[in-house]
Amino acid sequence: MLYRLRHTIAKTDVPAYIREYCDAERFIGYCRQCPRYNTYWSCPPYGFDVEEYLTRYTDVILVGTQLFPDSSLRSECTDAKQSTRITYRLIGEVRRTLDNRLLAWERKYAPARAFFAGGMCYLCPMEGCARARGLPCRHPDKVRPPLEAFGFDIGKTTSQLLGVELQWGRKGSLPEYFTLVSALFTNSKEIDITPETLY
Repeated sequence: MLYRLRHTIAKTDVPAYIREYCDAERFIGYCRQCPRYNTYWSCPPYGFDVEEYLTRYTDVILVGTQLFPDSSLRSECTDAKQSTRITYRLIGEVRRTLDNRLLAWERKYAPARAFFAGGMCYLCPMEGCARARGLPCRHPDKVRPPLEAFGFDIGKTTSQLLGVELQWGRKGSLPEYFTLVSALFTNSKEIDITPETLY
């Protein structure tokens, strides 16, 4: 096994999460500096009212997924290019499973909307996003934005709500763990989402 996972779940109400953890001006500002801005359908700017998109729901389920690379894999990582390649592969593998689970929860706890972890979209890894060429999304039923693209503070979310501190790799090395933050915004009060349901 190249990695192990640890999941943490937190729940709060949408107004409180927006009030305490959203700083759109700051974090959308970071998005504007990213090369994915306006070139990926999962990234801003969006063609809808973000506040209206969020406030139609009452509760948010936050899912923190720590991905611990195997020590042998970490020792193999010797430069930035290799680190980027391994990171993309590991997170992509975990995201594909996690994203499908979130979409299933959307259907189960409807009305609901999922937010995927991070700005990278893994639906069209080979072709690249159609948005960069001014074309519609190939998978509009499956693409979902990340929380940070709506202005949410992921570092504050992980430390205060999920009890996890973000880590970063240095000089081409992999960190001890990666942290993926997903979410489900919903109006359902009968939610059976626990860390065990993610394994």
